[in-house]
Amino acid sequence: MDDIDHALIAELRRDGRASLSDLAGRLGLARATVRARMERLQASGEIAGFSVLTRGDVMASPVRALMMIGIEGRGAEKTMARLAGIPAVIAVHSTNGRWDLIAEIGTSTLPELDEVMFRVREIDGVVTSETNLLLSTRRAASRRMS
Repeated sequence: MDDIDHALIAELRRDGRASLSDLAGRLGLARATVRARMERLQASGEIAGFSVLTRGDVMASPVRALMMIGIEGRGAEKTMARLAGIPAVIAVHSTNGRWDLIAEIGTSTLPELDEVMFRVREIDGVVTSETNLLLSTRRAASRRMS
C-alpha cells in the first residue's frame, strides 16, 4: 500500500458511502484510478468490507469514558461480574500493567457518569481508579481473523 491507498482508506473511513466521483475529487485522482485502486484493495483483502454506523451507535450514550480500575487480591471475576451488572457499563476488559480492569462506560449526561463512577468505587475490592472521557471515536474497518 502506498500513500494514495492510505488516503483512499482514510476517506472511506470518513464516509464509506462516498461516490467514486466524490472520492476522486477529494484525492485529486481520476475516477477510474479510484475504482481500480478500490478493486485492488478489496481483492487483496486490505479492504475486507464496509459497515454502517447508525445514530444509535453514536447517540445512545453521548458521554463515554474508560475507567481503569485497580483491585485488591484475586477478586477480578467477582468485580467484573458486579461491573457487568451496572447498566451504563458497556464492556469490562481484564488487562495487564498498572490497572487490573478497564470498564467502558456510556451515559447520557456528565452527572450520570459521575454517579456510575461513584457506584464503581463502592464495589468491594476496588482500591483505585482513573477515568478518561472519550472525546471522539474513529472506527477502523472491522478485521476478520484468518
